[in-house]
Amino acid sequence: MKHVPNVLTITRMVVTPILLLLLFADTLAGYAWALGLFVYASISDWADGQLARRFGAGSKLGQFLDPIADKVLVLGTFSALIFVLPATVAWWLVAIIALRDLAVTAYRIYLKRKGQILTTSRYAKWKTAAQLTFLIAVLLLLTAAHTVEPLSSMVQALLDTSAIFWALVVVTLVTVWTGIEYFINPGISEEAGSYGN
Repeated sequence: MKHVPNVLTITRMVVTPILLLLLFADTLAGYAWALGLFVYASISDWADGQLARRFGAGSKLGQFLDPIADKVLVLGTFSALIFVLPATVAWWLVAIIALRDLAVTAYRIYLKRKGQILTTSRYAKWKTAAQLTFLIAVLLLLTAAHTVEPLSSMVQALLDTSAIFWALVVVTLVTVWTGIEYFINPGISEEAGSYGN
């Protein structure tokens, strides 16, 4: 069992580029498969952490790869949606989300060089939940928009409104707030801790 968490993480890294390519297919099958792969990747992210803790199977490789796999999945999907839905998924909001992750990661590396660990914020799950909920909802809508009438027309009309934009604004605010929390109330220890943020 000790190798399963790393296998799940690596699998998540492998399916992410496939998922992104499928988003540009602009077909029902492409969006449906992209949705399925994203849901799988999201579940595997939860599962590898649970397994690592339950069976004591954590490793330095897993601590290194897991946050990279998460960021590639989430930021890659956000970036792809900029091109798929350019009118509603604003590039500058995605850039803010990416900069937040970059700032926290840089801070974590700085502390690590000092022999300290920045532990995961108690609010980090809010950010993850907000981002994953948004991305799954958008992928579900894109899939539904390529099904049959009248569902496809109704969903497309929703996609053409500003609802997606404002939902992304909320996600961005939650993401930034949880990032600021790391600098205002950092949880710093000398012990090895979680690398997720």
